[in-house]
Amino acid sequence: MDSRNGAGRAFIGSFTSAGGRGVTAAAVDQETGALTVLGATDAVPDPSYLVLGRGRGPGGTVLYAVSETEQGAAAAFDITHDVPRPIGAAQPVDGDGPTHLALAGGRLVTANYGSGSVTVLPVLADGSLGAAAGVLRHEGSGPDTGRQEGPHAHQVLPDPSGNWVLSVDLGTDSVRICALDPHTGVLRLHGETALRPGTGPRHLAFHPEGAHAYVLNELEPTVTVCRWDAAAGVLEPLGETSVLPGEATGDSAGASYPSEVVVAHDGRFLWVANRGHDSISVLGLDATGEKVSLVTTVSCGGHWPRDLALDPTGRRLYAANERSGNVAWFTVDPETGIPGQEGSLEAPAASCVIFA
Repeated sequence: MDSRNGAGRAFIGSFTSAGGRGVTAAAVDQETGALTVLGATDAVPDPSYLVLGRGRGPGGTVLYAVSETEQGAAAAFDITHDVPRPIGAAQPVDGDGPTHLALAGGRLVTANYGSGSVTVLPVLADGSLGAAAGVLRHEGSGPDTGRQEGPHAHQVLPDPSGNWVLSVDLGTDSVRICALDPHTGVLRLHGETALRPGTGPRHLAFHPEGAHAYVLNELEPTVTVCRWDAAAGVLEPLGETSVLPGEATGDSAGASYPSEVVVAHDGRFLWVANRGHDSISVLGLDATGEKVSLVTTVSCGGHWPRDLALDPTGRRLYAANERSGNVAWFTVDPETGIPGQEGSLEAPAASCVIFA
């Protein structure tokens, strides 16, 4: 919380190589959802994705960022001040182009797109990061020779039970399920779920009840509904649903590249950000969580929405529009799930937004 005005906090990641500010801290007006910049740091290049860890560091909460560069790294920040301050040195992830990160088992895990690998780094007592403890390298390829010539790990996250770590690989059209050794921090491959060739899975999100997951595909604008068995560590595809209406297309090349999927807190809706089409798709979920239907699409409030986030209340969505350089916010209709835009904040080369 911001002690001066009682506002919540948001943090925006961006590409410094494209004119972004780096990691930006913003106050969030609890009544309107409006964002106001407090400060920013470019101490780490291209901090494209962020995650918050709790219970460690100077203020009890630490911000972690990937540095999406050829020689990838991850960094920790103290966020008790208006300008985030690095804690310790940024640590190499022994992989190229990390695009995503998550905390699992008291460690930080990164998905390295360029090298098609996943890295585990220890989190030290002060919240800083230690040297990489292990790297799990993916293998395989897909039919799209331009995008799937090899593995491209795009997202990593723990499952709701906390027993497994899942990595979504765009290059191999698959999701890997891994176990994290609690003593060594090494990831062990448990299983791999194959998805339809050429779909290019990018991110997934779990249903609140934990037994279903929704895999968003980047190379085809679809979402794959899966059943998740946490006891066995098995992800089972059930079917696909388009996230765009009819023959809708996106950029000048006639393509749309979905980037993020978000599930409503009550499990009634999915929202998807679509780059190129520059929209947010609203999809309805049935009571079982297995049937998905497209309701409508609305403008993302900018160009090239790279990330989509739900605020802690579940009442507002925020779109990080990379190429128009802004973060737009929307109030969600609780009955229909349709978001209506309320405002926008200038945020050059915005790539991610998260909330404290």
